[in-house]
Amino acid sequence: MTIISRIETFLVAPRWLFVRIETESGIVGWGEATCEGRSETVRTAVDQLAELLIGNDALRIEDHWQVMTKGSFYRGGPILASAVSGLDQALWDIAGKHFNTPVHQLLGGHVRDRIRMYGWVGGDEPNEVADQISAQLEVGLTAVKMNASGRMSPVASVAEIDGVIRRVAAAREVLGDHRDVAVDFHGRFSLANARRVAPLLEPYRPFFLEEPVVPENTHLLREFTSSTTTPVSTGERLYSRQEFLPALQAGIAVAQPDLSHAGGITEVRKIASLAEIYDVQLAPHCPLGPLALAACLQVGFATPNFLIQEQSIGIHYNKGAEVLDYVVDKTPLRFVDGHIERLTGPGLGIEIDEAVVRAADKRGHAWRGPVWRHADGAFAEW
Repeated sequence: MTIISRIETFLVAPRWLFVRIETESGIVGWGEATCEGRSETVRTAVDQLAELLIGNDALRIEDHWQVMTKGSFYRGGPILASAVSGLDQALWDIAGKHFNTPVHQLLGGHVRDRIRMYGWVGGDEPNEVADQISAQLEVGLTAVKMNASGRMSPVASVAEIDGVIRRVAAAREVLGDHRDVAVDFHGRFSLANARRVAPLLEPYRPFFLEEPVVPENTHLLREFTSSTTTPVSTGERLYSRQEFLPALQAGIAVAQPDLSHAGGITEVRKIASLAEIYDVQLAPHCPLGPLALAACLQVGFATPNFLIQEQSIGIHYNKGAEVLDYVVDKTPLRFVDGHIERLTGPGLGIEIDEAVVRAADKRGHAWRGPVWRHADGAFAEW
């Protein structure tokens, strides 16, 4: 029987929230409901949603998704969507294990044999950027992503703009012509700054420019996409097809839903199908843990319009634990020529080390995002 008997959550370093669903037959599914800086709140939401699942058949994934997302008069938002995401991933993990097949097989079968990966690099100075990129190339990656800047004035100074250009130029020099650098504006730029900087970056051929405006200003996105020939991406803070639709209509080239924020595998598959209508590629956001990464990969293997996958293995801000610390076998998530090869194990395709997770949960974490201010004391986007 695949009747759900127990649901647990685990708050583990560096900043992740894992979800475990157990069935009466003993099949266990895992998911990741991380919402960076708000995972304790999501944990409470998971506990409430568990009331809707326990005692019911785990294989009715679509029905559970509908009830969890629409069963309350007040809907949406990152907290609820993240809670649903982790539970949804775990339900798909159970389904794959029940049928002894990878999740991507349940999604229609694989359309590719491997997925290209990229890593994130930091660095405030051009030489620091170059060093960090070199480190990523040494582990075999062929693409990286970097922040365009730290804090940006609403109308940037010449020095601020030149700093962006110098860092991207340094990245291109290290990468050469056959590897890629994506540039993340991270919602830190005003529209005016974003439009001013984008043409100056075009000679360095960025792979894409990410989140040029904050998500609540999606109505301004077309003004940016029409001002540059560089592909534009966004989506890590959009949580449904309905929220993605205006961005797709505004002319983005790459959609970046987060499988731990945007309703899990069930909703991201639908976002991918919607994006395909607009000739938009999928590149899920994932600076998170192994379960989120495995869920992204399962979607990627079954999605025709899939571009590339973000991952945070070795990222500088994973303090206290690493992505692979929580898996029994690291082999499925190893890089091979800058790619991860098709996962063939049942469910999400990775095995979680439950003892390590339970021990980490006892230690817990209290990760919070920074609060930035400009020189005059006014709040700054980070």
